[in-house]
Amino acid sequence: MKALFDRISYRTSAMVTKKYSTSFSLGILFLDRALHQHIYAIYGFVRFADEIVDTFHDYDKKALLDDFKVQCHKAIDQGISLNPILNSFQHTVNQFNIDRELIDTFLKSMEMDLDLSKVQTEEEYEEYILGSAEVVGLMCLKVFCYGDQEQYDRLRWNAMKLGSAFQKINFLRDLNADYQQLGRVYFPGVNMQVFDDQVKREIEEDIEKDFKAGYEGIVALPKQARFGVYVAYMYYYRLFLKIKATPSSTILNQRVRIPNHNKYRLLVSSYLKHSFNIL
Repeated sequence: MKALFDRISYRTSAMVTKKYSTSFSLGILFLDRALHQHIYAIYGFVRFADEIVDTFHDYDKKALLDDFKVQCHKAIDQGISLNPILNSFQHTVNQFNIDRELIDTFLKSMEMDLDLSKVQTEEEYEEYILGSAEVVGLMCLKVFCYGDQEQYDRLRWNAMKLGSAFQKINFLRDLNADYQQLGRVYFPGVNMQVFDDQVKREIEEDIEKDFKAGYEGIVALPKQARFGVYVAYMYYYRLFLKIKATPSSTILNQRVRIPNHNKYRLLVSSYLKHSFNIL
């Protein structure tokens, strides 16, 4: 039965999400239950594409990514894929009418990672942020709004800024690994040989603006999505504060983390704020 295969596909996407990201999984857990499988599906799709360009070093990454893209569009057109990740994703895309342009923009950003080149210009940086983060926020927003186009259009910019904030935090957190292992520097004009507290502070000021715009969108989200997104926001904002308090020299040599016990503490405080309507 196709329905059974679809359920198995969504469970596969959920398993991928839980294995790869405890923080993202926590956020999904506190969305309305009806939203869970669809956000798992989006994350599973994004994660697999990201894995191709970031970790499959012994294989032809371009060929793998090209095939993944072809199979993705074929799945959406046909309403099925024998790849469970793509099958669950196509089901969500078709159910919520997620724009193909968002998907192609995301995949283009993955292609930008293939040559391991440094991002040199502000335009390249903005294009990469759009594809790797902002459109992913928009895919999720499509699900959160349950097809309400007016609500989607109203919150579109805020969702993009929240995705941007999350991605830029990832860039700062993974600064050393991206440069040493993958040869990438995402921030335009940043010379890793002279990365100091002033450069770090300028990046943080930009991220703070994105967080502010993202938060304004969270409080306007439908109730069934608001708390889960707020949990993810609180995790990333706490990580941001920890990075701000960490010297640039440390950022260059180690990955800043939020321990799991602190994540659960954040969850409790977020739940209390949500329950008393003080977000």
